[in-house]
Amino acid sequence: MRRDGSPSGRGRPLLRAALGLLAVAAVALPFTVAWQYDAFRRAVSHQAAPPPAAVHGAPGADAKAVPAGDAPVVLAYHDVGPDARSRYTVSAQRFDAQLRALREAGYRTLSTREFTDFLRTGRTPAPRTVYLTFDDGTHGLWVHADGILARHRMKGAVYLITGQVGTHRPYYLSWAEIERMADSGRWDFQAHSDLSHSRAAVDAAGRTAPVLTNRLWLKDEGRPESVPEHRRRVAADLDRSAAAFARHGLPRPELFAYPFSERLEESNLGPRGADTFRALLRDHYTATLTNSADRPLPPGPRSAAAGKVQRLEVLRDTTPAALLREIARWTPVRPADVRRPLSGPGHWRVSDGPVRTGLGVLTGTHRPAADVRYVSAAYRPIATADWTTYRLSLTAARLGASAGVGVTVRADSEHPATLWVGRNTAHLTARGPGGSRTGPARRLEPSATHRVEVTVTPEAVRVVVDGRQRLTLPATWRDPARGAGGFALSTGLPESAGPEVPWPRFTALEVR
Repeated sequence: MRRDGSPSGRGRPLLRAALGLLAVAAVALPFTVAWQYDAFRRAVSHQAAPPPAAVHGAPGADAKAVPAGDAPVVLAYHDVGPDARSRYTVSAQRFDAQLRALREAGYRTLSTREFTDFLRTGRTPAPRTVYLTFDDGTHGLWVHADGILARHRMKGAVYLITGQVGTHRPYYLSWAEIERMADSGRWDFQAHSDLSHSRAAVDAAGRTAPVLTNRLWLKDEGRPESVPEHRRRVAADLDRSAAAFARHGLPRPELFAYPFSERLEESNLGPRGADTFRALLRDHYTATLTNSADRPLPPGPRSAAAGKVQRLEVLRDTTPAALLREIARWTPVRPADVRRPLSGPGHWRVSDGPVRTGLGVLTGTHRPAADVRYVSAAYRPIATADWTTYRLSLTAARLGASAGVGVTVRADSEHPATLWVGRNTAHLTARGPGGSRTGPARRLEPSATHRVEVTVTPEAVRVVVDGRQRLTLPATWRDPARGAGGFALSTGLPESAGPEVPWPRFTALEVR
């Protein structure tokens, strides 16, 4: 080295070499980081061994009690794994026990293709079927659930948030794991949006809501999205999702699961925006899935007509016995299988609280609280959702001039009809998307008791009171599924009625 501190001629090559290495490292670093990140996204995690197999014996009482229905029940899972903090994560041990209970009850699982074939044709390959769905595309499906499905020889469908695949590892699946799952034949993959599984501001106050079914607040412009802007944004998201499926060699998705199980009735789209949104989904998918619906939409003709299917959600605390009980509640029943529904209070969904008390008001064994003036109860609304042809024979008693009973048929459908019967009169009212219409009232022979027969067909609702008075409301729509539904009963007193006035009641009810 020279006296001025500068490097000597012999040191220059070493310095140039060091600087060159630093330059190469600086240039290579971004590529190394990118390679490592891509490898991380594409990584395949080690699978956990399934939990020890339970001792297999004869099916339990719960398994034997589940009826064999013609329509499948759709089960909605999220994650499978050891996370005890989330109610949406089912442990591997419980998931294994649930699948064992299903198998012992004689259930088989459907692929998405088999399920969509059912929606199109109404025919399932066999009775006692379930369609297992898993939202979000979580890592636990590969690590924990796959081996359990293999043990029980069952199938599942994963609803992917495609924009999240490979991110936030290890929470979401990687594309390499998805490829292996698809190759196993146990799994297929459907749509859960690209990056619309989130919430954002929808008004100037900053209130947030799901981004898929709401018009977002454009802060810079001080206004909400227009309906066309919302449609373009959602369409772009659905197209990105489909493109991701195609890039990774997966079939185009046929079904779409709503993020957060959103309900359009609770969105800010308005009637026009909601219709536009539904049309967009119909253009992309055979049907949509939700865990929350404004009316019962179990798989069947009614849900196929609506383009939306309701699922039975399975949570961390759902025991195998509870799962079988819920499946039994969702399993369709035929009118011929129901004889005297008033004898089964557990089958009714009652408006005023506890089932036994509510049904007791309808049958006259209980009186409601003093401030209650109206009680209604629907009979097995999920299991009867696809009824189109049936007959009710009933007797109503304790009727007054303004105190009567109501019988609603085609309940929870797009076109329900309600018969009101009092001491002196009876009339029919039909409700639909276009509003309500009431047929002419019929004068009855004054009596505190009337016998009523209501016949429901796809063409009309026909009523006969005391074997003489007849009322008819013809159907004004063509698709029978839009008017499908079971029945509900109601009874009430006017506000002016004192505590001494008896409640009208039903003394007999048969289904034929």
